[in-house]
Amino acid sequence: MLAAVAVRQNADDPLSGLELRDVPVPQAQPGWTRVKVKASSLNMHDVWTLRGIGHDPKNIPMILGCDVAGVTEEGREVVVHPIIADADAGRGDETLDPNRALLSERHDGGFAEYIVVPDRCLVDKPPHLSFEEAACLPVAWSTAYRMLFTQARVTAGDRVLVQGAGGGVASAAIAMAAAAGATVYATSRTEAKRQLALELGAHAAFESGARLPERVDAVIETVGEATWAHSLRCLRPGGAIVIAGATSGTAPDADLGRVFYQQLRVLGSTGSTRHETAAMLRLLTTTGLRPRIDRVLPLERIHDAFQAMIGGELHGKIVISVS
Repeated sequence: MLAAVAVRQNADDPLSGLELRDVPVPQAQPGWTRVKVKASSLNMHDVWTLRGIGHDPKNIPMILGCDVAGVTEEGREVVVHPIIADADAGRGDETLDPNRALLSERHDGGFAEYIVVPDRCLVDKPPHLSFEEAACLPVAWSTAYRMLFTQARVTAGDRVLVQGAGGGVASAAIAMAAAAGATVYATSRTEAKRQLALELGAHAAFESGARLPERVDAVIETVGEATWAHSLRCLRPGGAIVIAGATSGTAPDADLGRVFYQQLRVLGSTGSTRHETAAMLRLLTTTGLRPRIDRVLPLERIHDAFQAMIGGELHGKIVISVS
């Protein structure tokens, strides 16, 4: 079968390590299921793997692609929950398993004609979503769902700030928080991304660091160092900041005085549980939300897809359609 494989890592020229090659069709071991891939979307995680950031070189070569939707051999249309882990090892939460792995870290991913995954990772695809739409959801949307509703415990009427509106997790958080009845404020450095935030459901969008009309109950933070001080200042006493990424750096001034005096809650969040992935899909079914797709390309054009993502200025996800 045809697959897009990371064969080496290069920090300066990541795409030099990505090859389209024929590989054996994977065989499912007991407790695992083979899925015919219909669509798989790109994530920056794939680029980090190619750059050698956060990916053990011992796990190269590796088929990339951590967002997958497809069909089992029995004809079941599924979305693949992307966290492969043991919930028992995480005291009931697989995201807390010390040996958890995102699809394509230690197990081959979805940029291929077939993939094998643990049976528990299969979640029914909502009928109203296309395979291309469904393939946009497992990583970014499930991560945002956990941040909003599990960690920050956002409910209707809450006020939420989403930093860095152009990112995948941030965009999903804006859409879901607004659909859940929250008042959503968003920030971005660019006018185009602020406009996108409004289109996604934000009540107002501001330049990064701008003063908000009011303090918020929760901040969704994936930017890190560049926005951390602003995030803390925007929280009401007792509010929560949930962080699932730090694209601008990991070592800001912690401002511990503000944290303890205002009794702020600082919560880390990584990925999602299978239950949260299923709940996110139900939310989309109930609300009619859809992910935004910038373009759909065939597997044979995967290098063009990655080049477009690295170049930026996208208006949604890039999806690889696998025929």
